[in-house]
Amino acid sequence: MEFTLFSKKIKFNRNEFAGSFGDIGTDLPLIIGMSLACGLDSSSTLFMFGFMQIITGVVYGLPMPVQPFKIMAVIMITSKLSGNLLYGAGFATGIVMMFLTLTGFLDKITKLIPKSVIRGIQFGLGISLAGLALKDYIPSDGIPGYALAALCFLIILFFLENKKYPAVLFVILIGFIYAFFFKIDILKVKNSLGFTLPVFHLIALEDIIKGFFLLALPQIPLSITNSIIATKQTLDDFYPENTITTKKIGFTYSLMNLINPFFSGIPTCHGAGGLAGHYQFGARTGGSVIIYGLLYLILGLFFGSGFGEIIKVFPFPVLGIILVFEGTSLMLLIKDISQSKTDLLISLLIALIAVNLKNGYVIALIIGTSISYFIKFRKL
Repeated sequence: MEFTLFSKKIKFNRNEFAGSFGDIGTDLPLIIGMSLACGLDSSSTLFMFGFMQIITGVVYGLPMPVQPFKIMAVIMITSKLSGNLLYGAGFATGIVMMFLTLTGFLDKITKLIPKSVIRGIQFGLGISLAGLALKDYIPSDGIPGYALAALCFLIILFFLENKKYPAVLFVILIGFIYAFFFKIDILKVKNSLGFTLPVFHLIALEDIIKGFFLLALPQIPLSITNSIIATKQTLDDFYPENTITTKKIGFTYSLMNLINPFFSGIPTCHGAGGLAGHYQFGARTGGSVIIYGLLYLILGLFFGSGFGEIIKVFPFPVLGIILVFEGTSLMLLIKDISQSKTDLLISLLIALIAVNLKNGYVIALIIGTSISYFIKFRKL
């Protein structure tokens, strides 16, 4: 099925459906972690996350993902901070990014970054995603989990280029069957069924200020590198004919975070990894993001109280394998600069710095850009 909305063609078919699961390995564990560790309202969290996916799919007409803030999520989960602080931090981030977008600073920053640096950031993100899957997700269920992951890996390899039978559909189905027999308590799921709307939330000035210093400041540099710079480059890689600007990405990023906190929604961003994941598994239009958003919307409206049980239908070993292919898809984008030894070395150096150092993406961005311009001016 295909229709045109706001001059954008949006498709709903088996490939869009398969692609809609391309980013679930990144999103779902962070949402689960924050909801359980910080006592967030699950229904509101799921509903708003899904709602933002749907709006983004319609606005862009492409598989532009919506993701939780990674650094904020990690800090929230490890420190068990309050949801009020998270909402304040999200709102503060939205204000800062809107300022950078409307003043043109964001566009100027992105134009200064050489392609080799962006490729390094993408490669580093790919390593991080694949490493997380191999270290944490796949081993989570022990030997049965390894067997499940191996089976899913082989299925994806076999059907990877098959548009008639998208690989992820088989993988998700196998995950459902595995969860049904080994994970889910059907009675708990049945008892959790009910209708719930998002909870309205007023943001306190104290939470905005405190959230800015504790959560927003560490997050904003990663957002600029991944959510804006790397995402714009990945869009150009997959859709060379697209006319989406850095300003538009910055604007939708900001707007989401100026709205989410008032309805108890977690802070959200765009991301190169998510875009690569959707595309890798077959998505070509905003249909995949809309389908993905509907999944969360339905969970939030009808299964919010049983969130901890219902999400077991997506076993972590299955999410891990999806994440491995998402990360690999990002890493492979480096191939277009592989003919230049200098650019390739810069990209690999940036990836190593980004993955291994605290605040590595910011440090890598500064070091990589400095080296690139030094080499450029030296040749003059």
